[in-house]
Amino acid sequence: MKKYATLILSLFAFNLAMVAQEKVGGPEIEFEKEVHDFGKLQAGADAVVDFKFKNTGNEPLIISNARGSCGCTVPEWPREPIAPGQSGSIKVSYDSKRIGPINKSVTITTNAASNPNKVIRIKGNIDQVQDAMPVSTPAAVPGAQ
Repeated sequence: MKKYATLILSLFAFNLAMVAQEKVGGPEIEFEKEVHDFGKLQAGADAVVDFKFKNTGNEPLIISNARGSCGCTVPEWPREPIAPGQSGSIKVSYDSKRIGPINKSVTITTNAASNPNKVIRIKGNIDQVQDAMPVSTPAAVPGAQ
């Protein structure tokens, strides 16, 4: 009897493993890079980056949302499905009028099979714009030649 129970449990586990393997597949998102370092920028400088990605899965990839961690980080993403093997990009703009270090994230919501929520990041440091030193001319002294 124990042999039959062991055989039945083994077959059940084998069938369960086969069903799990059949479910593998679907869309997948793979980024060229997940972190972009702007380095040092001056306030007001252009702080925009394109995060390029590819659908490495076998079904169309749909990005349903991309949300910045604050209002100063604004993502733009493709609204149409990305076919298997095709590429796209998510444009992230940062308001560089804010002085200080940058460490912001964008959460991407997709229909990817293995990881539907992906996080990409931007970092760097915004320096204050240095005003040019005004050139001073000597003041006219009365009676001087």
